Amino acid sequence: MRCFFPFFLLVFSGLYLKGQTSQEGDEGAVSFITSQNIYIKFQSTKNIKKGDTLFIRMEDKTIPALVVKDLSSVSCVCIPVSGAKLNVSDKVFTGKYSTAAPGAEATTPQQAPAPPVQQSDSLPSPKTLPKKKLQQIHGYLSIASYTNFSDNSATNSQRMKYTFSLLAKNIGESKLSAECYISFLHSNKTWGEIQNNLFNGLKIYNLNLNYDFSKNFSLLLGRKINPKLSNMGANDGLQLEMRFKPITVGIIAGFRPNYSDYGFNVNLFQAGGYLYNQFAGKNGDMQTTLAFVQQMNSWKTDRRFAYLQHVNSLVKNLTFFGSVELDLYRLNFNPQDSTYTPRNNPRQLTLCFSYSALQNIIYYETYKSYLDKLLDPATLQGYMFQIICRPVNKLAVGITTSYRFEKNDPKDTKNLYGYITYSQIPGINVSATASVTLLETSYIGGNIYGIGLSRDLASGKLYLGLNYRYVNYRYYGFETTSLPQNVGEFNLTWRIYKRISMSLYYEGTFENTNQYNRIYAQLHLGF
Repeated sequence: MRCFFPFFLLVFSGLYLKGQTSQEGDEGAVSFITSQNIYIKFQSTKNIKKGDTLFIRMEDKTIPALVVKDLSSVSCVCIPVSGAKLNVSDKVFTGKYSTAAPGAEATTPQQAPAPPVQQSDSLPSPKTLPKKKLQQIHGYLSIASYTNFSDNSATNSQRMKYTFSLLAKNIGESKLSAECYISFLHSNKTWGEIQNNLFNGLKIYNLNLNYDFSKNFSLLLGRKINPKLSNMGANDGLQLEMRFKPITVGIIAGFRPNYSDYGFNVNLFQAGGYLYNQFAGKNGDMQTTLAFVQQMNSWKTDRRFAYLQHVNSLVKNLTFFGSVELDLYRLNFNPQDSTYTPRNNPRQLTLCFSYSALQNIIYYETYKSYLDKLLDPATLQGYMFQIICRPVNKLAVGITTSYRFEKNDPKDTKNLYGYITYSQIPGINVSATASVTLLETSYIGGNIYGIGLSRDLASGKLYLGLNYRYVNYRYYGFETTSLPQNVGEFNLTWRIYKRISMSLYYEGTFENTNQYNRIYAQLHLGF
């Protein structure tokens, strides 16, 4: 009898569907899915009763998919009765709706409904049910090669870089998550240094496991920079958080990475605790952290301090970040016996103001050529003015100028850069850019003229770029006063398949007597 009732119900549903007219029925949408039930939301359920069959449309066929188990004024709790997979927001229809083509038959359901349960006065809210943690895994693996070769074989070099990044949330639909970001870099000239110390080539920026015991209690083990204590850097150890609205209490204990090679160092122990509060406003959030930390060096107190961090984005389109540290420990030198006496009370008043004039940037990985990096010291400090104008569609014109002066410089530093770009030239669908750079520093001057062409090919799967620059440097105080160069560039990006891509970049610098070549190639595998 138990087998006969579901069979009769499904067969009857198929016959009923086949004989329906094209009258419009009620339409709903999937709002929530659990392992046993599916919640459907309608504008009104006045025309629906317990035991009714709900349908979905698939490939010009109307399929009985759900049986109503319980309902409220606008929602239904249903049991799936077919093998069709439903997702949130999928459309569902009552039995009065049919779009089956003439002569089309409904498919036979594969699963029988469960026995009806006792009716309740109100429909349980999906919010009261525990949400199933869905596994999410994202990451990539890249292999890159940097090759330099010229007429002088002594300057030839090749570097290889391997990068692995992973973010795995709710592994196996559990409360365990993991993340890592690791790179390994070596060259034909540094392999001996890596053999002496692996961390000269291996850089572990992020490697940890996190377990959420509940939504208010989590434990992290491994290396990670805590965003609530950003300026403290990474911690190798444990980070524990307990959330008590509106305050979060945190504990950190572990080791600071080695300052020389970013490796693991058991002599740099640190431990502390912090209080964190987040306030959600109309335009953004306000986040504040107050922490007390003690840091050791060879298991002797090196530093004890209070840390305050504030992030504020309550004003639209404006974000503020600031941090303050107050030292609570210091050593006083005793000249009589050349010893140090610790003092734990904080200094009465300490004021500090700093001004940073960025001289240069060291890039771990960059597409900048040697010429671009040479211009950085002249353009990254002092006064700068920039304007970008788009007079017509697909046309952009930009000008950037900078000025710097220091007392020790015999001459002011001036820089002017202008460019004009037109995107997708009609007929050939090519984007073109022409640029001019005028450079004047205390030791060098010069003009740089460039033109570049780029185009997307094969429906965006292939990108090609060509660039040419003429460079003429003038050196002050040297026997050689002029150094003209012709620089050619070629870059290719190929999206081989979905998340698999390859990049190739070549730059050649041609002087009167010398030639320098650089090749960058990368294979990127995403998942």
